[in-house]
Amino acid sequence: MTVYRQHQRLKYEAAQLFDLVADIERYPEFMPWVIESRIRQRRDQTLVVDMTVAAGPLRKRFSTTGVLRRPHWIGVTSQDPLFERFKQEWTFTPTSDDQTKVEYQHDLSFKSRVLQLLMDAVFAKQAAATMSAFRRRAHWLYDCHS
Repeated sequence: MTVYRQHQRLKYEAAQLFDLVADIERYPEFMPWVIESRIRQRRDQTLVVDMTVAAGPLRKRFSTTGVLRRPHWIGVTSQDPLFERFKQEWTFTPTSDDQTKVEYQHDLSFKSRVLQLLMDAVFAKQAAATMSAFRRRAHWLYDCHS
C-alpha cells in the first residue's frame, strides 16, 4: 500500500478550488495522464465516474465513486477489480490571510504486484504533479480568464 500526500496554500477561495477538483469531466484538458473522464451517474452528493489514465505505454480504465461535501471535502474510492485499495481525499480549509490550504492524499494499492511495482515510481511523482496541475488550472481559470 502506498500513500502520497501533498499540501499547498493557494490564493483562491475554498469553493473555487473545490469546484475545480469536482469538475472531473475537464480533467483531460489539464491532467496529462487522464485520457478520458466521464460521470456515469450523479445522485445527491455522490458521483460515479469512469476514467481512463495512461502512464507511458500503460492505459487503464477504472471506475470511482466520489462523495462531495462542498466546499471543504471530496472523497474518492474505487471498488474496481484493478485495485486492492483506492482512496483519494481532498480538503479545502480557508486561512486567516484569504488563502486556502489544500491537502491531497492518495492511498493506492493494486491487486497485481507487477503493476504495483511498475506504478510505484509513477505515482510517487504523480501526487506532486496532480497538485501542480490543479494549481496551474486555478491560475488559468481564476487569474487569466476572470
